[in-house]
Amino acid sequence: EVQLVESGGGLVKAGGSLRLSCVVSGFSFADYAIGWFRQAPGKAREGVSCISNRRNGTYYGALVKGRFTISRDNAKNTGYLQMNSLKPEDTAVYYCAAHSDPDCKDYYTPGEYDYWGQGTQVTVSS
Repeated sequence: EVQLVESGGGLVKAGGSLRLSCVVSGFSFADYAIGWFRQAPGKAREGVSCISNRRNGTYYGALVKGRFTISRDNAKNTGYLQMNSLKPEDTAVYYCAAHSDPDCKDYYTPGEYDYWGQGTQVTVSS
């Protein structure tokens, strides 16, 4: 059974940090790129970041570049999203997803991903 389980969300004040984790099982983690998306109420799902399967390529949306860092540990089947300098507008449900193209092709497009987690809530207060 394919599973992606996010954790690490919560409530934080503006300027604070959170680290999200995504533990994967049921498929070969090392063969997939891992992406992070977010969705705020009433808004479309937005691509945040993606990391290629061998960690040699990372991609970020303009709104988070310089504040968020994506990483992965293939030995632990886990992806991470370190979020610093958080802003109220970062408030959303954050999802991790597995992309069968190992190099994050069209990483910002939800339809490019094969598997999804259930999401974790991130709330940033002002």
